[in-house]
Amino acid sequence: MTFEWSAIWAAWPDLMAGSWMTIQITLLGLVGGTIIGALSGVVVTYVPVPVTRRTLGWGIVVLVAAVLLLRLASWLGDGPLAGVPGEVWWGLRLVVLVLLAWRFLSRIPLVLSFLAQVYILVIRGTPIVVQVMFIYFALPLLVSLRIDGFTAATVTLMINSGAYIAEIVRAGLQSVPKGLYEAGQAMGLPFHKILARIIGPVALRRMIPTMGNQCIISLKDSSLFIVIGVAELTRQGQEIIAGNFRAVEIWGAVAVIYLIMTGCIALALKFIEHRTRIV
Repeated sequence: MTFEWSAIWAAWPDLMAGSWMTIQITLLGLVGGTIIGALSGVVVTYVPVPVTRRTLGWGIVVLVAAVLLLRLASWLGDGPLAGVPGEVWWGLRLVVLVLLAWRFLSRIPLVLSFLAQVYILVIRGTPIVVQVMFIYFALPLLVSLRIDGFTAATVTLMINSGAYIAEIVRAGLQSVPKGLYEAGQAMGLPFHKILARIIGPVALRRMIPTMGNQCIISLKDSSLFIVIGVAELTRQGQEIIAGNFRAVEIWGAVAVIYLIMTGCIALALKFIEHRTRIV
């Protein structure tokens, strides 16, 4: 068997299109995942909710109550209040949510911390393929909302990477000596300034290696979205091979492109580590 370079050159435009799709999904997924993970990590770190029988019991009660409220709202919307305009109905829902939030204002941080822990547990405990299949095929049946493959892949990567980034953020924040937090309190700084100006910069330097590793993992995980037909790099390679049957050349080119992309991330990580190093 001879290695045909011409097969790679002929397929190069399609491979570049797949690479660009992979980069878009990865970038959007990591940006959203970083926001979700940072918020979740901060809440879990500074609003601890011990997992005990009592907290689990209250969590189940809250989830059941939320499901019952959603079912009640759906029944009212389809039954007695079917003639109410949609804008008014959504306004009533918003008012109820605001009233509930105001009534249980002191419990909101605990609820958010508990939900963040459940979110991290569920996402880290399920494969990303199952997650994207649920979002793409099952979610439209539940909420009557059809989404395209690109959106499903991006949202899945956001949710998946967010759970892992939350644990990275939690570990980074917990690695900072408590004396720094106490020093900020002694100076009379509010919590957000202590986090942004004292704890954050120290924790960020320690999170850089693991964050870079997560970026590489998310980039490679994007290849799994082939299961919903997203035209990313792996999918493009599969379709090209189906037409020219040059598996060695095309899969070799796909592997090299992935190596180049992950290598760029690794180099960027080394540069950031060097720039943020404390001499």
